[in-house]
Amino acid sequence: MIPFTGLERYKGNQNLIQCVLMSVLSSYANEPLHLHAEGLRGTGKTTIMRSVRDILPSITRIKGCIYNCDPGNPHCPEHRHLSTEEITAIGWEEIPMPFLEISHSAKVGTVAGSIDLARLTDISNPEAQLLPGLIPQAHRGIIFIDEINRLADTSPEITDILLDVMGNKPGHIQIEEAGLPAVEIEVQVSVWAASNPDEEPGPLEEIRRQLSDRFDLVCFMGRPDSVETVARILADNSYACRVRNTARYSKTKIPVDDSYRQQLLKWANQYQAIYMPDFLRKYIARLYIRYNLESIRAIEAIQQAALLQAVMQGREKVLVSDVNQVIPLALKHRVDSDTLLRIMKDMEGQGDGILRFKNPTNDKQQGNNSEYFQHQAAY
Repeated sequence: MIPFTGLERYKGNQNLIQCVLMSVLSSYANEPLHLHAEGLRGTGKTTIMRSVRDILPSITRIKGCIYNCDPGNPHCPEHRHLSTEEITAIGWEEIPMPFLEISHSAKVGTVAGSIDLARLTDISNPEAQLLPGLIPQAHRGIIFIDEINRLADTSPEITDILLDVMGNKPGHIQIEEAGLPAVEIEVQVSVWAASNPDEEPGPLEEIRRQLSDRFDLVCFMGRPDSVETVARILADNSYACRVRNTARYSKTKIPVDDSYRQQLLKWANQYQAIYMPDFLRKYIARLYIRYNLESIRAIEAIQQAALLQAVMQGREKVLVSDVNQVIPLALKHRVDSDTLLRIMKDMEGQGDGILRFKNPTNDKQQGNNSEYFQHQAAY
């Protein structure tokens, strides 16, 4: 697979590359950002998402903890009741941020958890213990699901698990096995997914609307639109080029990947201090009221993504342009196309010096918007 640093960048995939970096940054800062990439088959959605493994930063966990317990905030059944001294005695270790995949053949026990047969059949000391599934093992990392629309159509039990995991931040998962008490575990994991809405069974929002709403951002992956770009992609994927690039990437991969990791760590530190002015929060809130948005998650996603966007642009506070840039990503799957078009038209001409909604067009609209928002901000 082509490494992340070797991906061909073009207009159609810029948003997705930006979004996956935002999600990695947010995940490292302990705030999941759920991401869904849509687009035609063969455009490279999964290639981009899987290639991010190369640049994932390390996390610190309690030594040997399969749940990836943070030493400063243990959450698993084995460690959450331990004192600081007891955790120090166990020690801790650095591991790459988890990146795990849920396949379409996965069972509920594989995804959530099941009885640990190795411990149960241990002749010297048999005991009934739970073995965490893929999602608990991905705590503080990323879970990826390809063709999420097909999974939602064929695996309702796994879909229900995802709804619980993505319902709040952090989410939760319940592991149940006959003969053992149910165990509920906190999980802090960013869920990534990819799908082609034009293929059966159709767009995710039409199959399982609740699951679609759980994704903070939906990013459309476009096709390359120039001969030069397609020619470079062909060259990069030719056998001879792959053989040559294996040696080239092996020499440059480690320092380049490390530079990405260092940048992500720097952004994560800045994310804790990023500032959003009150008038921008009111602007986002006004979108919710004015356009009768159904889900609070929509405006929470706009706020989170705007903060991340500002951090990655090297700023200390959020600008109007940061908010406007992420609005389509947060609303595409939550509102109809006409509403999204009206919102985008309202944003036309709004710079970082002036922020306003267009005046209501009639008395009725004026009455329905008695708290009509018009704010000028000097930057």
